[in-house]
Amino acid sequence: MDKIINLQVWQMAAAYIFILLLLLIVRLRGIPREKEILLSTFRMTLQLVLTGYILVYLFDHPYPLYTIMVIAAMEVFAIYNIIKRIKIKLSNKMKRIIAVSMVTGTLSSLVFFVLVVMSVSPWYDPRYFIPIAGMLIGNSMTGISLGVTRLTDGMSMQKNLVETALMLGATPKAASRQIVNNAFDSAILPTINSMVGMGIVFLPGMMTGQILSGTSPVTAIEYQIAIMLGILGSVALTVILFVQLGYKTFFNKEDQLIFDEQ
Repeated sequence: MDKIINLQVWQMAAAYIFILLLLLIVRLRGIPREKEILLSTFRMTLQLVLTGYILVYLFDHPYPLYTIMVIAAMEVFAIYNIIKRIKIKLSNKMKRIIAVSMVTGTLSSLVFFVLVVMSVSPWYDPRYFIPIAGMLIGNSMTGISLGVTRLTDGMSMQKNLVETALMLGATPKAASRQIVNNAFDSAILPTINSMVGMGIVFLPGMMTGQILSGTSPVTAIEYQIAIMLGILGSVALTVILFVQLGYKTFFNKEDQLIFDEQ
């Protein structure tokens, strides 16, 4: 096996030079981002350090309850971040739909991937279950955030078209079909675009990490292909659940548009 390079403390510290470079650039350009950059850097460092120690403990104590607790915490945090990211005020019903879509889409994809694609045994092995869950949930979180934004923007900007279709006898589903399709398309596009450039324009983080840790590039590629397909499936399932349920919150029981009440 190739020699693995373990980074020393001074080498890790040297990497923060890039943050100083970014701070210098935004300061010279007069862009007020210094506080946000410093805060995000601090949070990233603290969160990853804590995560590292937690994972070491979990890997040494592989119990089903621990794995389930971690996945539950990841789902809650992801749902919270989605709701927090959205600039407009969301109804409680919309928030519930976001939560249901995230949990249903990501967990069903995760279980299938771990049990069928990876055939992990035992199924709760945190060394596989938690990292895979993180990639599926993280990407689905981004996808559904885009879906929420595009759906609400579409219903707002095309309100007159939807109301006209309703007056002509169209059902809410038919009147909002194009908006729902556009929201779904916008939400999955970043994942598709990342797949297009993968392997030629850039090497994904998971694959790069495995190669740096001494894994054969061919083995790393096999894992990367599998996980990218799993991510695509998770994002697609999560987003389609959301848009198919989410558009209904813009209509009342009489099939009237109620966007202003959102």
